[in-house]
Amino acid sequence: MDVKIEPSWKQALQGEFEKPYFAALVGRLHQEKAAGSVIYPPGSQIFRAFDLTPVSQVKVVILGQDPYHGPGQAMGLSFSVPRNVPAPPSLKNIFKEIEDDLGIRMSGSPDLEPWARQGVLLLNSVLTVRGGQPASHAGIGWTEFTDAVIRYLSDHCEGIVFMLWGNFARSKADLIDTSRHHVLLAAHPSPLARGAFFGCRHFSKANALLAAQGKEPIDWQL
Repeated sequence: MDVKIEPSWKQALQGEFEKPYFAALVGRLHQEKAAGSVIYPPGSQIFRAFDLTPVSQVKVVILGQDPYHGPGQAMGLSFSVPRNVPAPPSLKNIFKEIEDDLGIRMSGSPDLEPWARQGVLLLNSVLTVRGGQPASHAGIGWTEFTDAVIRYLSDHCEGIVFMLWGNFARSKADLIDTSRHHVLLAAHPSPLARGAFFGCRHFSKANALLAAQGKEPIDWQL
């Protein structure tokens, strides 16, 4: 199956694209669109996280669960929305933690593309959603695909910092070889976690882990 995705990821994941589950997934998306369903993000942005962060550039992985399901929000990067869209509550809490952790002031811009271009893979476990229906594509095959992404990074890269926030993301820890990579665990930044995310200091910790390997730290300021 010919999938339009950044070349290094296309090579890495070619075996997944050729499996029956992936063909069924694509068929399901086409079927829903033909029936009039609105699917987010737009087709050209489904693999945007991969397009902005090639395999060899991945230094940090921030794992989300599901794209935003409101109009104009999902843009193919976990937790991120376009610049002209108000930051969702979870993202506001992420910014607050960065400010407290690093002592910097965030501009409030909710577009996380600058992180992606520095090597932060902003990966949702599920890459699409029907408009207005959260988790509507949770069972159509995306998690099998993104689990394969995590396994590939674990097996073929070194020293990646995985940030796993909340129970769903933490459930992916078993896919990661902790003798080769670093796993940081915290509560989800959602307000539903009642502030348990605050104080995790993942952003300074990630940069310290990268610096210890001789890698350029992430400039988290937006």
